[in-house]
Amino acid sequence: MKAAILQMTSGIDPAANAATLTRAVQTAAERGAAMLFTPEMSGLLDRDRARAAKSIAREEDDRVLAVVRDAAAKSGVWVHLGSLALRDEHDRLVNRGFVIDGAGAIRARYDKLHLFDVDLPSGESWRESSAYAAGDRAIVVDTPLGALGMSICYDLRFPDLYRALSDAGATILSVPAAFTRPTGAAHWHILLRARAIECACFVIAAAQTGKHADGRETFGHSLAVDPWGEVLGDMDDGIGVGFVKLDPAKILDVRQRIPVISHRRTIPAVTVAR
Repeated sequence: MKAAILQMTSGIDPAANAATLTRAVQTAAERGAAMLFTPEMSGLLDRDRARAAKSIAREEDDRVLAVVRDAAAKSGVWVHLGSLALRDEHDRLVNRGFVIDGAGAIRARYDKLHLFDVDLPSGESWRESSAYAAGDRAIVVDTPLGALGMSICYDLRFPDLYRALSDAGATILSVPAAFTRPTGAAHWHILLRARAIECACFVIAAAQTGKHADGRETFGHSLAVDPWGEVLGDMDDGIGVGFVKLDPAKILDVRQRIPVISHRRTIPAVTVAR
């Protein structure tokens, strides 16, 4: 099974980002991929919230989503559109990922559960929760590559989510991201390999890269990791579409060797007074 991974530098113009996504879908189809994975905030990456608000629509009105669905239908390629900034039915902002099938239909939606509220040693400060509403459920969806567990970026630091996804049958975990350079350099590879190993799943992480129009810099290094924790592909800091072959037999092999999922236990914590 062949998967395509888009590494891009999303900007503040949704039309330009949509054009990049369309080309990526076409490239995936030409190279025989069953599914394309794109990064977090594929349609718009803009830290100026007043400016960004002018481009954020409800799902049914979002032009980037419409363009990607049309491209998927024309090519017959499934797409995990890593995420888009959208307005929900209550007019709240959400960071929402989609799985779109080869006919252009939406098979699954996932709203980012864990919001990035941090102050970094570099001086960067992020407060995602001041603008976005968090999701409230984990999602697993059947795809041509297998049962896909959906997540987004900062979710990567919360292993309970991936336990829930693999307990629900996921054999592939998707982690679209826009990691900062400092956190990416420190933790990106380690955490992705850890999630693959502890869940005995493939992990596919499509990432933003480089210097963006809003002034931020992202880490890149889109990765594919197998269930043993071996890195199958690392896109470094360039832009473009990469390809990786996934062998589903690897999942059964690893889970038979080290049956971590069947060995899981729910363990109560006890505080012992001194």
